[in-house]
Amino acid sequence: MSGVADGGSHETYVGLGRPPQDRRQFFVKLLWIGIWLAFMGAPITDVAHGDHTPWARALGALGLVVFVAAYLVLVFRHTSRALARTGVLATIGFLAALAVTLSLTLGTPWLVLFVYVAVSAGATLPMRLACWLIPLTSGVLVLIGLTGDHPREIITALVFPALLGGFAMTGVRQMIRTTIELREARATVAQLAANEERLRLARDLHDLLGHSLSLITLKSELAGRMLPGQPELAAAQVADIEQVSRQALADVRDAVSGYRRPTLPGELAAARTALAAAGIAAGIPSEAPGDLPEEPEEVLAWGLREAVTNVVRHSGARHCTVTLTPRQTLAGPVLELRVADDGRGPAGTKAGNGLTGIAERLAAVDGTLSTEPVSRGPASTGGGFALTLRVPTGSGLGSGE
Repeated sequence: MSGVADGGSHETYVGLGRPPQDRRQFFVKLLWIGIWLAFMGAPITDVAHGDHTPWARALGALGLVVFVAAYLVLVFRHTSRALARTGVLATIGFLAALAVTLSLTLGTPWLVLFVYVAVSAGATLPMRLACWLIPLTSGVLVLIGLTGDHPREIITALVFPALLGGFAMTGVRQMIRTTIELREARATVAQLAANEERLRLARDLHDLLGHSLSLITLKSELAGRMLPGQPELAAAQVADIEQVSRQALADVRDAVSGYRRPTLPGELAAARTALAAAGIAAGIPSEAPGDLPEEPEEVLAWGLREAVTNVVRHSGARHCTVTLTPRQTLAGPVLELRVADDGRGPAGTKAGNGLTGIAERLAAVDGTLSTEPVSRGPASTGGGFALTLRVPTGSGLGSGE
């Protein structure tokens, strides 16, 4: 009987398996877990209005507070990170002992505590161990209920929540653990990708500058030896040094330009991340065509980045769809990139700087840009917005400037 919120704003909600980052997230997560304590109404009513002595009521209230506190601490902490097995088992054993003691001494209303013991086992223990403890807890519930003067319908009404709640929480626990593992795996993949990129940069810089710098060093030493007696030859070596250094500088600039050039697969992944962070549901292709020429791909990548930025910042959309469609036209094959959202639409008819920049880039590769409103239904007064970029994928591409 625990819950964990997922999705939405990072300021309000706590992701599956992720510890709260601030006080607000802490209380949101506590609310989702504590809301299931509504089933504690029976023992609370028994403490307040039951036929017990003052000492029994005081001890019952103390036992209930301790039980709830131990349950909340166990489930709250374990949903964000796995605790030590011995600590979990000790806490569950303590909860079970309290449930037995309070049920035997205070009566039928306290049998509900066994439901929380079963749920705690399902939420915190591995499936193999929980599959034994949940039926065992339910069996103890039935045994205590039958040995005392308890209505059988109450026992039956509690056994099913104990079994179903316990086994349901094993599924929730497995989902949380899987989410944590996927998040860690994604972070590992990102780290490996960054390491590979650094290695590639190191190799490229070595290949670009290693030979040039060695040649500059050699010619500098040679010019230094020639300078006193052969100034003409030394000047020739200095001229060679200048030529080599200029070529090395040009090579470095070309390499840096290549590193800075956006790619369509990279922008698709960045768009997916940006829309998810903004709480916008997205439909985005998992991959881009692999044979797209370099210049058209760069133009589409810039266009996609600008379009997604506009959706995130200005549209107020709840859903955004990105499609990549190859088409055959009279002028030859083209690749069409369409970004459509269900937001409020553009504020006016004048194109902004972003759209103007996209149109200029497209013109350099003989591409086209079109925009259109997207209707959300006959009763809607507003509309979404769709941006469509088309670039030729044949051999007759513009060279650009």
